[in-house]
Amino acid sequence: MTSTPWLSITTFLPLIGAVLIILMARGDDAAAQRNARWIALWATLITFAVSLNLWISFDPKQAGFQFLEERPWIGGGISYKMGVDGISMLFVILTTFLMPLCILASWESITTRVKEYMIAFLILETLMIGVFSALDLMLFYLFFEGGLIPMFLIIGVWGGKRRVYASFKFFLYTLLGSVLMLLALMAMYFQAGTTDIVQLLKPGTFPASMQGWLWLAFFASFAVKMPMWPVHTWLPDAHVEAPTAGSVILAGILLKMGGYGFLRFSLPMFPVASQKFAMFVFALSVIAIIWASLVAFVQHDMKKLIAYSSVAHMGYVTMGVFTLTTQGIEGGIFQMLSHGLVSAALFLCVGVIYDRMHTREISAYGGLVERMPMYAFAFLVFTLANVGLPGTSGFIGEFLTLLGAFKANTWVAALATSGIILSAVYALYLYRRVIFGALKKASLKDILDLSPREIAILAPLVILTIFFGFFPSPLIDPTAASVQKLIADCQTGIKLAEAAAHQVAALTP
Repeated sequence: MTSTPWLSITTFLPLIGAVLIILMARGDDAAAQRNARWIALWATLITFAVSLNLWISFDPKQAGFQFLEERPWIGGGISYKMGVDGISMLFVILTTFLMPLCILASWESITTRVKEYMIAFLILETLMIGVFSALDLMLFYLFFEGGLIPMFLIIGVWGGKRRVYASFKFFLYTLLGSVLMLLALMAMYFQAGTTDIVQLLKPGTFPASMQGWLWLAFFASFAVKMPMWPVHTWLPDAHVEAPTAGSVILAGILLKMGGYGFLRFSLPMFPVASQKFAMFVFALSVIAIIWASLVAFVQHDMKKLIAYSSVAHMGYVTMGVFTLTTQGIEGGIFQMLSHGLVSAALFLCVGVIYDRMHTREISAYGGLVERMPMYAFAFLVFTLANVGLPGTSGFIGEFLTLLGAFKANTWVAALATSGIILSAVYALYLYRRVIFGALKKASLKDILDLSPREIAILAPLVILTIFFGFFPSPLIDPTAASVQKLIADCQTGIKLAEAAAHQVAALTP
């Protein structure tokens, strides 16, 4: 594994698929569209297989980065450096796992500019993997910002009636926050003389007087990406207008980049500021959990309801991460991974009935269990996971984040726990309205149950949702060493800052 750059191969394999589509799917006839679909599917499946090779060779007992690759790039200390640890490895696997499902979900629903659509998704996959693998500030920023472009096109070209408005709102919100992060990256380079993330992660790299401003600059970018309240308003519009696969990637992967950024940058590089602003993050997290849950309950559009539920669930992530406890951070990571599966599955379930009825209005459905029993079962599993029912993956992350929050602040934990009750209200309300009741609407009399393609998409998600609910160790154990190192580095950084402050106070007359 050391001689072959498997991480770079995993990152850039989708681009080879994009090139093959350009070469082998010329024109816009049925044959070209078919070729584009199959090339994209095989490219994502091969990428997933290669990423599994990484996973098999990954040593979970090591806290540091593995599969390191480094070579000169721009100059001035800026290099092409890649690597993964226990935290980022799991997000790489999640990305490569969801992408083939997105291609399959788009197999019949996308009928115009199919070639361009598949190319956009393959480029997006490379950029998303790059975010979780980059170990240089400039390389990370390029991957992080580059992902805006294909997603902007996916929403703006293949989205709904208000797709242009939604795509520009998504682009401008995320770009504005990232401009502040770019200024912070430049300040970090001038302070440390390097853009090597591994070097910058060493405790004490940035003085306490500088950490507050850097933390706020990064927070502006990552808070929008999560998204946190009150900079979340772009998300419901983006989800409603995006095609089904676009919503899957948006909820499953792109939102997780904000949480990953907090873990990779904010906590280890700016521990003093992270400790200082923890209560501020707790307040925003609790508001997001309660407020977004209440707003979700009054929605009429299924996608918008699930979008607001994502805002609430990401509140648990930020709350857990900034507790600076083992349970809170591991719970935040698990919650992101579980939400990546469950939210993706919920949007896929909405896409299944939207493809048949071309409406997402909750009032347009009812009694689907009579005609779609397999669909009703799959939707039930994901609904219960979204609620956080024990025995599903949704329970583990929420329980650990609340446990970490209880250790940090009992009031925060108590208020956040109300979100579990509220999530049961809006999730079961949605399920009852869509699945149960009498099948009265004539338009639903002949609706068909899941097709073999749709079963192939949803079955792995059902299995994993239940499996990780009973056996969470495959997701927790690989992160344990990295999380312990992260906490130890934060504590060391805080102690170094306190020692420096005492020295200054002693020298001051």
